[in-house]
Amino acid sequence: MSRARPSGPDPRPPTGHDGGPQTDAPAPATGRAAAGVQGVGKRFGSVQALTGVTLDFPAGRVTALMGENGAGKSTLLKILSGDHQPTEGHVLIDGTPVDLRSPAEARAAGIRIIPQEPEIIPHVSVAENVYAGALPRRAGRRLDRAELRRRITADLERLGFAGVLDPDLPGSRLTPAQRQLVEILRALTGEAKVIAFDEPTSSLSEHEVEALFALIRRLRDQGIAVVYVSHRMQEIFQLADRIAVLRDGALVGVQAASETDDGELVRLMVGRDLSTMFSREHVATDRVVLDVQDLTTDHVRDITLQIRAGEVVGLAGLIGAGRSELALALAGDLPVHSGTVTLDGVPLPSGRPGAVIRAGLGLAPEERKAQALFLHRSIRDNTSLVVLERLRRLRFVRRGAERALAQQYADRLRVRTPSIEHEVRKLSGGNQQKVVLARWLARKPKVLILDEPTRGIDVGAKAEIYQIIADLAEEGVALLVISSELPEVLGLADRIVVMQGGRITGELDRARATEEAILALAMADDLSATTPAPGAAS
Repeated sequence: MSRARPSGPDPRPPTGHDGGPQTDAPAPATGRAAAGVQGVGKRFGSVQALTGVTLDFPAGRVTALMGENGAGKSTLLKILSGDHQPTEGHVLIDGTPVDLRSPAEARAAGIRIIPQEPEIIPHVSVAENVYAGALPRRAGRRLDRAELRRRITADLERLGFAGVLDPDLPGSRLTPAQRQLVEILRALTGEAKVIAFDEPTSSLSEHEVEALFALIRRLRDQGIAVVYVSHRMQEIFQLADRIAVLRDGALVGVQAASETDDGELVRLMVGRDLSTMFSREHVATDRVVLDVQDLTTDHVRDITLQIRAGEVVGLAGLIGAGRSELALALAGDLPVHSGTVTLDGVPLPSGRPGAVIRAGLGLAPEERKAQALFLHRSIRDNTSLVVLERLRRLRFVRRGAERALAQQYADRLRVRTPSIEHEVRKLSGGNQQKVVLARWLARKPKVLILDEPTRGIDVGAKAEIYQIIADLAEEGVALLVISSELPEVLGLADRIVVMQGGRITGELDRARATEEAILALAMADDLSATTPAPGAAS
């Protein structure tokens, strides 16, 4: 497996002869560790989450932290942030052991952790969210709104996000991307020695990602130690100076980014070679299962699309192209203004998700936590949700049959859990996604739509989900896979459909598809053919 390279213009800084990053203002790395851990272990009951981890985070360097879900990355960040205290070992600040008993103590020591799941106060503005706990006050403790406006305007400009965020927008109206940016801005207030980013780009647009990367490089060049957690290989090689890999709670290697590749990192992370992760038989038949003709909604226009039994169709496009909105319309969650959708020749009703499910179409949505899962319910409850009518006797669910069904699919998909009664919120992202898939496998759909099925999932879990997709295709299921990762689309799909501005701009068969060809269609500049439909999402 060769190193994944970003498509389009390479956003990395030019490299010197040694392959290392070259910038106009070189990072002032002095070898000084701004922070680190020494012999850190952490036990939760009988579970050993970390074992003897010694790792430093040098000033003026970006250290990528990689590993499968459950490898210990989040536990290590929580120890740095003061949320957890180590069972053994020490956190180091400027080489001196410290005892961080709370997030407030970690923040006072100069450590900032930007979490994957933003914590936003819903009924106050962006500006108030950013400076929560440190709001400017007038005499009488009244909020100084003029000073608040001055601060947020200056910080947005300084950090490269001017025009991206409306300072007056209430937290309840923020998109996932805007929520992430608020967390980033909040972390950058005050003096910081170490800033850790945990999967920061999972909800960001291409433009926002570019602004974030530019910001991270500026922080590095100012001598701040940056810790960057991501499952995306392209991002790691764009940003990192060095890469630390955790496996099963132990540090298994630290590599200079210029001296390794994605194949070696995968072997370190999972202990095996995943070079064949996209290999599968192509088993599409001529039988059209899903037939979409001239579909128009508030968000998409004139969509014509067919998917055959056993076929995997990739749906590509930039954020805002209308891909998720098309999926929701097909699933009955958004009203259709005109056009037809038929499944095995039978028209599907508009705006009736239950009827669409009964007809044989399933949707695993992009936001699995918000749209697909009951996080405080068990794996059993979440798996059986769409087949309860099959499990009932009279008015009562047969609990034994429900448990057997949930266990069957948990075993088949290798969900890593102590029990099917385990709450879904306690699972890793990859295992949560497997629970969503288990639900639809239990339903046995004819058509399954997967919207960003591997977002925020480690490389080992990705390989398992790719195998599930291959198995479903072999069983004759028609699959529509929406993904923003072009290597994933190219590796999985028999055929790729590209959207831009709420319309389909082209289609590529497997033999002709390349990243360049997909991007050309995704950024098509024939505006007369790609004018967004009214109300299209941004």
